[in-house]
Amino acid sequence: MAYPPISALPTPPSRQEPSTFSVRADAFLGALPDFGTETNALADYMENTIVVNAEAQVTLAEAQVALAEADATAAAASASAASTSETNAGNSATAAANSAASAGGVLWTSGGSYGIGTVVYSPIDYKNYRAITTHSGVTTDPSLDATNWASLSGASSLSDLGVTASAAEVNYNDITTLGTSEASKVVTADANGVVTFGAGVVEDETTITSTANAVTVDCHVGNVFTHVLTENTTFTFSNPPTSGRAFAFTLKLVQDAGASGFTVGWPASVDWPSATAPTLTATASGVDVFVFYTHDGGTNFYGFVAGQAMATPA
Repeated sequence: MAYPPISALPTPPSRQEPSTFSVRADAFLGALPDFGTETNALADYMENTIVVNAEAQVTLAEAQVALAEADATAAAASASAASTSETNAGNSATAAANSAASAGGVLWTSGGSYGIGTVVYSPIDYKNYRAITTHSGVTTDPSLDATNWASLSGASSLSDLGVTASAAEVNYNDITTLGTSEASKVVTADANGVVTFGAGVVEDETTITSTANAVTVDCHVGNVFTHVLTENTTFTFSNPPTSGRAFAFTLKLVQDAGASGFTVGWPASVDWPSATAPTLTATASGVDVFVFYTHDGGTNFYGFVAGQAMATPA
């Protein structure tokens, strides 16, 4: 039976790649429960299968050594007999030495015949292997033949456990305090589901454009958006999180360089202070900054003016 596999963890988030930070963090955190479950399954397998097999092999080795010692004693007692008896005694002693050296397995022979359950040791790595098929004429060493043999020697590397991640990648999980971010480590939540960042949080600025007098702010894309007006346009806010989860984004609007005085239409879900939408700055390259917030799945977006007629961008 093959070792229970452990799935590779997704690519961890990195503050050096802010554009993928949120997506990678969600994917990585979401994979950790399965990673723990698969690790526990592997531990159970090792305890219930590999350890039991190892104990059985030790018991078998002890029995073979005892049998060899009995053969050697019988051979010594008949040493004065015919030379054939002396030869048999020598063969028994050799078999005893092989049994003791291989801890329960006999030396594998290329092209030999083996039944299911036969235990041999490889002349390449000197580890024990159990036949999982009945076969003969095979010339591939058991250490290289997972089709016919299963190792009884336990795992000696991450790859033996089915883990494709490097040691450095596994160490990304070596977190000092859950819920507190650390450099080059995965991001985790504490027992209350709270994440504390030890340094700044960097977000991408997403530039959005209009087509046919329409432009969409996709809440899945980010939290900071910039739009340079090229026409009168109507905004749509898409993909807000489900009700009960708060979401906010910042939108910077830049008037065109020709001071065309383009206007915008806001979604009906936007609730402005005093129910009055702001008038955009009409000067050349004038900048207005707005903040929008929702907690009810986008049924209502509360709109706020963060600044208007800001300095013309360089």
